Amino acid sequence: MSFKVGDTVLVLDEDMSGVVKQVEGNTISIETDDGFLLRFQADELVKTTSSKSIKETLSSSVGIGQAIQEKEASKKRTQQPKKRAKDRYEPTMEVDLHIHQLVKSSRGMSNYDMLTLQLDTARRQLEFAINKRIQKIVFIHGVGEGVLRTELEYLFGRYNNVRFYDANYQKYGLGATEVYIYQNTPD
Repeated sequence: MSFKVGDTVLVLDEDMSGVVKQVEGNTISIETDDGFLLRFQADELVKTTSSKSIKETLSSSVGIGQAIQEKEASKKRTQQPKKRAKDRYEPTMEVDLHIHQLVKSSRGMSNYDMLTLQLDTARRQLEFAINKRIQKIVFIHGVGEGVLRTELEYLFGRYNNVRFYDANYQKYGLGATEVYIYQNTPD
């Protein structure tokens, strides 16, 4: 195919178009729509009647344009949201031990009853995590006077395969304890 200065061309295998600025044998220099001067071999270019890009030209024909749009839409759907490195190590299970999260109404319950319910819930959830091989669990107990926190520390201390420490301050403040469960412990 012969090209002459001023021809509008499309680049094969790329979404690029431009106007021929110089012809030197088989090497053609084109100016792209963005103003860049690029060199191509003659067999890499195709003459066109308009300055539309390949996508715009193909989109005008119904079948191919629709296929391209569907393919691009499917690419967008398959991308997974990227997790920050910090978020990967966040605890996998949270248990809120505030009394209003455990019962509809604490009316008529004594402080002892509430503390017992909270500790039973914590023990059940810890046993569940151990049985399901969940490594990290956060118990949200609140700040208060520290009675529940002290009782939780006593409870966690009775397990050989458990280590506990204050949870992430930025996320939970002072009122949470993170428990790490060791999966393979020598008996």
